[in-house]
Amino acid sequence: MHFLITAGGTREYIDPVRFISNASSGRMGFSLARAALKAGHKVTLISASDLQPPVGVEFVGVDTAAEMFEAVKKHFEKCDCLIMAAAVADYTPARVAKTKIKKTTRPLAIKLKPTADILKWAGLNRRSSPVARRSKQLIVGFALEDKDLRKNAEKKLKEKNLDMIIANTPAAIGVDIASVQIKIAGGKWLKLPSAKKAVIAQKIIALAENI
Repeated sequence: MHFLITAGGTREYIDPVRFISNASSGRMGFSLARAALKAGHKVTLISASDLQPPVGVEFVGVDTAAEMFEAVKKHFEKCDCLIMAAAVADYTPARVAKTKIKKTTRPLAIKLKPTADILKWAGLNRRSSPVARRSKQLIVGFALEDKDLRKNAEKKLKEKNLDMIIANTPAAIGVDIASVQIKIAGGKWLKLPSAKKAVIAQKIIALAENI
């Protein structure tokens, strides 16, 4: 299989030196890339993280949500499975200052606009049936929720036309050991015990292979 995996938190620039971001480390995405490589698959890794990419992946570095969207669109057709592990910003500044914003004593208001929904785009544009000896594309998403975890994750699974959703809480951010819950479309919830992200990644890759 050819896995297309995204990782890291995007940076949405306010001016040339300042940006809005999140606490995502990119560890889950990189663990998935390593697990897929170890299982013998081809991997394209699109990353907004500063982590060193695993040897053997096709690496695409990005900063912003817009850059990640363009990279996903460019590489999506040739993949068999897209795993969106990246923490893509939901909003980006409506206007980016061309020069550094000077500090003053006055409050600063920044107008934000929604970013493109990459998962939704993928769900609408994937191969739904085998074409030219290629299998249908699988799409796996992540849902980070601080309340109503399963309810909100299931909503995302259905609305974005995903094959699998991995749900976790903010406690998973920036740590090496985490606990996740996984649901395959049409199946029951699977709750994994706390484990290293490398172990969780191996489970996710195995589930994608089975699908």
